[in-house]
Amino acid sequence: MTKSLKIATIGGGCFWCTEAVFEEVKGVEKVVSGYTGGHVPGRPTYREICSGLTGHAEVVQVTFDANVISYQDILIIFMTTHDPTTLNRQGSDRGTQYRSVIYYHDETQKEIAEAVINELVKYYENPIVTELSEAVTFYDAEKEHQDFYKNNPDYGYCNFVIDPKLAKLRKLHADKLKNA
Repeated sequence: MTKSLKIATIGGGCFWCTEAVFEEVKGVEKVVSGYTGGHVPGRPTYREICSGLTGHAEVVQVTFDANVISYQDILIIFMTTHDPTTLNRQGSDRGTQYRSVIYYHDETQKEIAEAVINELVKYYENPIVTELSEAVTFYDAEKEHQDFYKNNPDYGYCNFVIDPKLAKLRKLHADKLKNA
């Protein structure tokens, strides 16, 4: 079967977490950590992003085979493995760079994202604050941020923040995992 590669650009707090989640999902071909959605010109750096002054969000760009996993399923996994009800915050990571956001690449993705949010709202006690924005220029993060969890599994942040997200992924979406 021919692959039908599509792109999803999403931000759910620290990109290390979101990257680690999607690297385990069946049909995902590639996950790249990066930045998008800012208002300053040029390629931002991690240090600039962390200042919160550039307007960029930490995001991942997920390349997936739509013949294996749907965009809808990508978004459901995304929305259920981070907290879409906290504004500009995920756990102890605070600031607009950690906002919950879906960057859509076309009108179909926008409609699917709106439908997923509307469907999931009933499962959360607080309102979903996930931003929905048109995709703009995506900048790859620096090399040391790519495959961070895979390369640093014993790092404290990975143990205390990423491991619980992966456990949640494995519990809620076991049928969507590469090793299922």
